[in-house]
Amino acid sequence: MKNIRNIILDYGNVIFDIDFPKLRQSFSQLGIPDVDAFYGHRAQHALFDAFDKGIITAAQFRNELRDATNNHDLTDEAIDAAWNSLLIGVRPGHHELLNQLKSRYRTFLLSNNNEIHYQWIMDYLSSEFGLNGNASFFERDYYSHLLGMRKPDKEIFQFVLDTHGLNSAETLFVDDSPQHIETADKMGFQAHLLNPGDTLPQLLHRLGYTG
Repeated sequence: MKNIRNIILDYGNVIFDIDFPKLRQSFSQLGIPDVDAFYGHRAQHALFDAFDKGIITAAQFRNELRDATNNHDLTDEAIDAAWNSLLIGVRPGHHELLNQLKSRYRTFLLSNNNEIHYQWIMDYLSSEFGLNGNASFFERDYYSHLLGMRKPDKEIFQFVLDTHGLNSAETLFVDDSPQHIETADKMGFQAHLLNPGDTLPQLLHRLGYTG
């Protein structure tokens, strides 16, 4: 076991299940051409980066999607339903795991998020678990649209390190996006990619951070 004092976790497909194929289907049904070029796991239209950084509002995001579909009659509800269709839910046992980790390490959430997804997730956590967000599981939970920064940009990682006085060499970072891992690696984190089919409990057990 390496000298880990801190753990920073991604949210989507690490703690909370995301279904990218379902979103591609939903966007296709909205009328967006060449969905894979428009929105993907590794690369996406600049619109999504701007939304993740909180540079544009939900209303502006919806209007951009109407432009992309060339259908200005699309309702807000139809757009939100399509955009939220990739959100599935918290993986079984993961809230319990987060509580265990918090008792042994300084733990943080670092999520690329946006106004529409964030509201859906907060409503879901409240209705399904009686939770007021994710704050109880972490020393701090960070969302890109509230910070004005997003992964894989170095500045968002540096912000968390500086704010909490963390040493990257003593910090485990887990994410499902290779480009985010690449940045963390360069900054000296003990960074691990969570591949499809793997789970956070299995990964942490293999690394020796849980029993």
